[in-house]
Amino acid sequence: MESSDTNMLAGIPTLDIQSFIQGSEKEKKEFASALGQAYETIGFAAIHGHGIPDELIAKLYSESESFFALPREIKQKYARPEANNQRGFVSMGIEHAKDSKAADLKEFWQVGQPNPPQDFEAEHFPPNEAVAERPEFQSTAVEAFEALELLGIHMLRAIAIHLKIDEFYFDSWVKGGNSILRAIHYPPIVDEPDSAVRAGQHEDINLITLLVGASAAGLEVLRHDNQWIPITALPEHIVVNVGDMLQRLTNHRLKSTTHRVVNPPRSEWSKPRFSMPFFCHPQPEMRLDAMPHLVPEGSQPVDPPISAGAYLEQRLKEIGLAK
Repeated sequence: MESSDTNMLAGIPTLDIQSFIQGSEKEKKEFASALGQAYETIGFAAIHGHGIPDELIAKLYSESESFFALPREIKQKYARPEANNQRGFVSMGIEHAKDSKAADLKEFWQVGQPNPPQDFEAEHFPPNEAVAERPEFQSTAVEAFEALELLGIHMLRAIAIHLKIDEFYFDSWVKGGNSILRAIHYPPIVDEPDSAVRAGQHEDINLITLLVGASAAGLEVLRHDNQWIPITALPEHIVVNVGDMLQRLTNHRLKSTTHRVVNPPRSEWSKPRFSMPFFCHPQPEMRLDAMPHLVPEGSQPVDPPISAGAYLEQRLKEIGLAK
């Protein structure tokens, strides 16, 4: 078993998750330490050895491309604004970055928890949508959702070790949590855009985000020296970054890094871009109050206390998905 590979890929560390899942105690601690260092500095890491089949990822991309190629009126049948746009189709012009009025140049499909907890509240776990025109789209997405949820749990176990809390602290919150798998389509750019970005600079809402590749370059991360650096992972890598919920829990010890998706050079405007982020959320009842041992004695937490459900609702309103 190889120990964690901390080589840098496009400015972020690359790590082998198998050294954590199947490694010795020493290798697990080394992985957790390297991951924690990445999340205390840049907030991003590229993960390989994750075990999610290439065929599943390829099929998810293929099914997504086929869905987004459907006529707009068919896609619009699957819009679910009454569910805060947390399921089904979300058209261009709806989502925008927090504190920005410019809508992102994207449309997307949202898949939520297929295995909600017992006695769940319907408002937090609306049903997923099946696409009659693409009968394998939803089943493929659910299979990918379950694989990514499991990978997210392994990542959070490593984070827990780094934070010196119980390794399985996050397990019961994330299993059956309010996670979202989002299939994003950034269409070809046909007119001079109002903005230079396909997705405005933002921080993710959730605990961690797992990005399953992208069909074109464009993702950029803002370093602490205020320099934007491009992130282009290899096909076998999954890029995992910290979200605001984990930043709040850790009293900002782990960094929810600002990132964006920029427009391609004019010569590549005709090319669409596809992306598949998995937003790993806990169950709504989880508290996001700063962990006491991460708040220096005599000081107050950076953020006020709040539940994951209330925080999600607040943020969905800020980005235009909820009313």
